[in-house]
Amino acid sequence: MANEREPRHPSTAPDWWKSAVVYQVYPRSFQDSDGDGIGDLRGIMQRLDHLERLGVGVVWLSPIHRSPQADNGYDISDYRDIDPTFGTLEDFDALVAAMHERGIRLVMDLVVNHTSDEHPWFVESRSSRENPKRDWYWWRPPRAGTHGGDPGAEPTNWESFFSGPTWEWDEATGEYYLHLFDVKQPDLNWENPEVRHAVYEMMRWWLDRGADGFRMDVINLISKHPHLPDGPVRSGRRYGDGGAAYTNGPRLHEFMQEMHREVFDGRDGLITVGETPGVTIDEAILFTDPDRREVDMVFQFEHVGLDHGATKFHPRPLAPGELAASLAKWQEGLADRGWNSLYLENHDQPRSVSRFGDAEAHWYSSATALATMLHLQRGTPYVYQGQELGMTNAPFSALDEYRDVESLNAYAEAVASGTAVADALDGLSLMSRDHARTPMQWDPTPNAGFTTGVPWLAVNPNHATVNAAAQVGDPGSVFEYHRQLVSLRRERPVVSHGSFERVDAGHPAIFAFERVLGEDRLLVVANLSSVEHDPVFTQEVADRWRDSLPVLTNTLPDAPGAFDAPLAPWEARVTALA
Repeated sequence: MANEREPRHPSTAPDWWKSAVVYQVYPRSFQDSDGDGIGDLRGIMQRLDHLERLGVGVVWLSPIHRSPQADNGYDISDYRDIDPTFGTLEDFDALVAAMHERGIRLVMDLVVNHTSDEHPWFVESRSSRENPKRDWYWWRPPRAGTHGGDPGAEPTNWESFFSGPTWEWDEATGEYYLHLFDVKQPDLNWENPEVRHAVYEMMRWWLDRGADGFRMDVINLISKHPHLPDGPVRSGRRYGDGGAAYTNGPRLHEFMQEMHREVFDGRDGLITVGETPGVTIDEAILFTDPDRREVDMVFQFEHVGLDHGATKFHPRPLAPGELAASLAKWQEGLADRGWNSLYLENHDQPRSVSRFGDAEAHWYSSATALATMLHLQRGTPYVYQGQELGMTNAPFSALDEYRDVESLNAYAEAVASGTAVADALDGLSLMSRDHARTPMQWDPTPNAGFTTGVPWLAVNPNHATVNAAAQVGDPGSVFEYHRQLVSLRRERPVVSHGSFERVDAGHPAIFAFERVLGEDRLLVVANLSSVEHDPVFTQEVADRWRDSLPVLTNTLPDAPGAFDAPLAPWEARVTALA
């Protein structure tokens, strides 16, 4: 029988994204339709019912453009084509249509701080110093008195995000080019107006094709200080930190406002989010204040950097309440102007239940408590694929199990500097980006229902028990709990539009806050620890909630209903006052 689904129409309210939930799809690992072991667009089509059932309003796709895949698609060689690994432009059109039929918007990943070194723009730029596109990228001669290609001859002492120097010597033209990330990801020169307008034209092209907005990769790095000064060298590091010269650079907001005028003015129903590593609250307000007309929201990185030690790959345990304090600070900082993106996971972060929860002793409770904390804050929640199932870090133990360029480079640098192999591997086992990139766990079959071939990255063996087939429709599952939270945001305006007011619950491990909109008030209480705690509220809060309505949601369905009852490990509950 033909599909007679009633089409769902997305909201047309100006701030519709405040009540939406965004779901990030990492296409390479979501669903493979052709048996080559790599996910693709047709595979995503096959799983749209899963997203519709979850209730998400937006899907953000990690890059699907043509790419050599040096950094899994974040190195784009053609902005107006789909990489054959993922399909064709016709597949993209079909996917957009199918999503729109379900009332789901599609957001594309915009990677315009850099391109691939195989992009035609860069091929021209490196062909000669006289080429018209030479100035589309950052080219510089060696330091005075040095010979190009020798250690220390780089134009600045900056260290790449992926280890090593940020400059690559080009023998043919006798200059270095800048790459803040991989050597195959040269940085575009946004000082050149031709570059900016080529980018804007490309963005309009995708919007005209049906895309509903962009997640803008490291967008706050596009403006560099024109003098490119050296950065300070931290103890034990070979290269300097150039962040002051390229993070939130001098013309950044000029560029963002120009982008808004050139691309988004006159178009309704879009969503824009900027990835902004290192951004402060004051800087985030500049991005997200509606009157400034830049972007709707930003991804900030403070909370996902809390556990970094000397490096990302030397993590430290968080103190009780440390994560909650950071999140609450951002809630309060953007309370009057701006908007928060709420996330714990994405393609660059380890799995949250392994990182912030207790995946061994309290897997279900910690997965659902973290979900409660995520969805009930003020802002737009982002659910990363598999997070709604409680997917965990993979049990990788050998170097050949990893694929991520950042992880492999960090390992090589650590071992070269004298770190023991076992210690270097321990860092990867906790923090590698590959933990988020293992294939989606659809069912308990050998390849988790992801592919009929050999998966590009090994499937986590716990897919035998942690999978969608086991959870969808089971009221006691992580999936159905996420689904309940998504519905709550859609059905109760206080969740999407209410104020955030932190509440002292008497112990740092308890994250408690109220959401208030008119007479409607919710109390969220989450024990973010593996130890039972008794919440102790102020008299004012206790008096307000003593006669409250039954609990709306609880990570432990059979737990006592009282708002101030003892909290089991990783118990979280949401109570309504009106």
